[in-house]
Amino acid sequence: MLTITLQDLRFRTRQFVIAIVGAGLVFAMTLLLAGLAAGFGTEINETVQGMGATSWVVAGGSAGRIANLSPIAESAVPAVSHLPGVTRADPVVVVPQALNAGHGAVSVTLIGYRPGGLGAPADVTGHAVVRNGEAVVDTALGLRIGEHFALSGHTFTVVGTVNNRTLLGGIGDAYVSLTDAQAVVFGGRPIIGAVLVTGTPRTAPPGYELLSNSQIEKASLAQMASAVSSIDNSRFFMWVIAAIIVAALVYVTALERTRDFAVLKAVGSTTGRLFVGLAAQAVIVALVAAVAAAIVSNFMTGIFAQPVDIPVSAYVALPLSALAVGLLASLAALRRAASVDPSAAFAGA
Repeated sequence: MLTITLQDLRFRTRQFVIAIVGAGLVFAMTLLLAGLAAGFGTEINETVQGMGATSWVVAGGSAGRIANLSPIAESAVPAVSHLPGVTRADPVVVVPQALNAGHGAVSVTLIGYRPGGLGAPADVTGHAVVRNGEAVVDTALGLRIGEHFALSGHTFTVVGTVNNRTLLGGIGDAYVSLTDAQAVVFGGRPIIGAVLVTGTPRTAPPGYELLSNSQIEKASLAQMASAVSSIDNSRFFMWVIAAIIVAALVYVTALERTRDFAVLKAVGSTTGRLFVGLAAQAVIVALVAAVAAAIVSNFMTGIFAQPVDIPVSAYVALPLSALAVGLLASLAALRRAASVDPSAAFAGA
């Protein structure tokens, strides 16, 4: 039966190649969608971990979302710095804004910090912010070193760039001095979003809350829950489409092989053996399509504006899912094969 199946694959090469290409592209999209969903968490982790803090002191009752921190007074910084276990405490401002670089408004996540303190980005191309009016931006913003942009009437010069520092689905971060951030967001008032802390504090001052990096990341990712859910639903429909493509191929093949099935049944083949042959064809197509998808998806990540971080688990699940798709698809043709009358083998004899 396996020999017959392989020969039929060779005989219908063009049909199977078309199915492999179609299913492969659908499988590639499922991998990319998995990468998009994971990308939300990756960009949050990169930005949070890049702050250099071990914990955050935020307003009491705050949701803890990095891009939506409740404002607190800058006077909280000295109070936090004197807590037992704190080795360093620095203020930070994180607020979504819109910058103007001469070619229209562009969304940006503004991050203000004390130059040389916690919150400063690492691995900067160029140099870090050392004075007011300077900015380090993520490359996603498309700004080069030496270019200028405006935020709420304040002009900044790009002195450095960083990679993989985005939030809210690929919106680039822009790092400026704390004084500049306060001028842009709070009209120069001594207000901040949180106090970044290193060390091992156990409590926060009255009226404030102590959150770990992981708590900040989890709360921030929850903000993107609806987007992640929509992507996951799209992945489900992609698997359905892939199953339909493979099932259509196997079913059409079964229609064309009616005489073959009749001969096989006439010489003693059971329905179970026919199913094995059909399943082998469907599984081979699905698995080859999965391999092609794993290769192609790595070249397609650049077409998305937001980070795409395809998890290893997606690559592990792909062949298993492809196997399931192949087996389910073969059921579409089984009924046709099982209904063939063995006497049809002698029709026209």
